[in-house]
Amino acid sequence: MAYRCVIIDDEPHAIEGLKNYMIKIPELELIATYTDPVYALQEIAKGDAIDLLITDIEMPEISGLELAGLIRAKTDKLLITTAHTKYAYEAFDIQADGYLLKPYSFARFLDTIHKLFPPSTQDSDFAGVQRDQNFFFIKSKDDNLKLVKIRYDDIVLIESKLNYVMVYTVDRSILTYISLIEISNRMTRERGFEQFHRSFILNNKHIEYIEGNTIALNNGRKITVGEHYKKDFNAFVNRSLLKAKRKP
Repeated sequence: MAYRCVIIDDEPHAIEGLKNYMIKIPELELIATYTDPVYALQEIAKGDAIDLLITDIEMPEISGLELAGLIRAKTDKLLITTAHTKYAYEAFDIQADGYLLKPYSFARFLDTIHKLFPPSTQDSDFAGVQRDQNFFFIKSKDDNLKLVKIRYDDIVLIESKLNYVMVYTVDRSILTYISLIEISNRMTRERGFEQFHRSFILNNKHIEYIEGNTIALNNGRKITVGEHYKKDFNAFVNRSLLKAKRKP
């Protein structure tokens, strides 16, 4: 599978460097590059959704952070690149999936891409977990890396926190160092898990109700369906909806 990518950077040499990196990664398909962020905003807003947006931050007229916030729904993954460390918090605030500090090596770029799009479940820290087990262990960042046992049925919601995820169960929440896409390899539909937003995986056993594009869970959280996931969401509703054979 090739992931459709777009680069936005006002420095042409930065785009050329990225293009040279991406040529070496067959899973990435570069469909457009822009040096003008305003024009990029217009084109991306009216085009089809993409898999990965790579954008610089400091650009004329509109910053990469402002731009990304406006078109975040059009891309599944967002990768921020910058020469300054001061923007890390802002990148987190707009739910960026990755953050690269310029200049960065090909090895660093490749590692980031593989975290966003793991080439195989065998490369994940979850590879050793047996698929037929009804539980797994994760290391709790806030509890001295204690190994915490999690039962699949107890999971209500998993939320992306950049390089971490927060796992919300029926009785607690655990922050652990793993990406959402890595943990998603084990959160299968067969187990009742669905992804309708780039930052969340939910357990459909814990859905309280659905109202429009909002999913309410039984722990009080509400998730709005992302633009990129509406097709999957509608398919889920159609599979799950009990319909009368005759019209009222």
